[in-house]
Amino acid sequence: MTRSLREVVFVDGVRTPFGKAGPAGMYAQTRADDLVVRCIRELMRRNPQLPADRVDEVAIAATTQIGDQGLTIGRTAALLAGLPNSVPGFAIDRMCAGAMTAVTTTASGIAFGAYDVAIAGGVEHMGHHPMGEGVDPNPRFVSEKIVDSSALVMGSTAENLHDRYPHLTKQRADAFAVGSQDKYAAALAAGKIGPELVPVATRSAEQGWGLATADEPPRPGTTVEALADLKTPFRPHGHVTAGNAAGLNDGATASLLAAEDVAVELGLPIGMRLVGFGFAGVEPEVMGVGPVPATEKALARTGLTIDDIGLFELNEAFAVQVLAFLDHFGIADDDPRVNPWGGAIAVGHPLASSGVRLMTQLSRQFAERPDVRYGLTAMCIGIGMGGSVIWENPAWEGEK
Repeated sequence: MTRSLREVVFVDGVRTPFGKAGPAGMYAQTRADDLVVRCIRELMRRNPQLPADRVDEVAIAATTQIGDQGLTIGRTAALLAGLPNSVPGFAIDRMCAGAMTAVTTTASGIAFGAYDVAIAGGVEHMGHHPMGEGVDPNPRFVSEKIVDSSALVMGSTAENLHDRYPHLTKQRADAFAVGSQDKYAAALAAGKIGPELVPVATRSAEQGWGLATADEPPRPGTTVEALADLKTPFRPHGHVTAGNAAGLNDGATASLLAAEDVAVELGLPIGMRLVGFGFAGVEPEVMGVGPVPATEKALARTGLTIDDIGLFELNEAFAVQVLAFLDHFGIADDDPRVNPWGGAIAVGHPLASSGVRLMTQLSRQFAERPDVRYGLTAMCIGIGMGGSVIWENPAWEGEK
């Protein structure tokens, strides 16, 4: 029996506004599963031509799969969102690249013919579930020197990256962080940020009901001078601060994927076409360099080069991690192709949800850029990994 692979397309993506984790954050008394349920419902509302029973799978990622992020959240979120009982679902974890892996996993199933349509996304409520809650790392990791103890603290791995590449200075990291804030603010003012947001009803025992309609983490007007004086919590006289790293955040994302022929059949929009992807492992102590080999692998497998990529959506867990990627590929720190609407340093990084935020933004940028054929979404991943996904713009007008 021979099989032919099908083209997979990104139909649509949405996200909640991202909040600040903690008792003062806007989602402090909102359940994590309700955040992702809201995203699933919005996807179905925005695409009424898709019969609910045509959804073949729901894959939802969470890094901390306990409490209101547990209980096989892909299945429970599907039920809570009102999808038919016949629609299965599962949970997935690849730390920060959870939603990215939910997309690549279900997309692989679509390409193979196991699914026609899938929903993939992620959620992280870091206010309810701080990173590392409930985990019990095997003591052999450190006692047998499998990893250095710093490998289990993401901020420390970013400091290690500064050590390995001393030319990636704190000044460069701070300047990149200010650029992220400025680009986000400009995109928000221009209406680029907003159409993908799903309003979320929130509650507070003190303030009653509210409606989350905007991202909470951005700090407009941030300056390099202000960042220079921030504390370095991971190391005395270090380089990593709250200003040049993503914060602790709450939020959810969801995307709709389909076989291209099925999307055409159902009249679904085609935001972008999957070209290929790669995941790679690196030393856990410098996990921030992970997107480099992951991207090299994805490029090699698709026959493309870095020069073919016209837009980059790189997750800004730490500024130094993005700088390491840019330096490796000979891309300037302020290259306009990189995170044109800002990144996680400004908008936040609710761990497992962020991969679909990158994809949703790239898809919307493609619609405005018919001159760009290929784009890339990439991110570093805890415990020493990187992930990279290459997409093609269906609006590309060809060589002029």
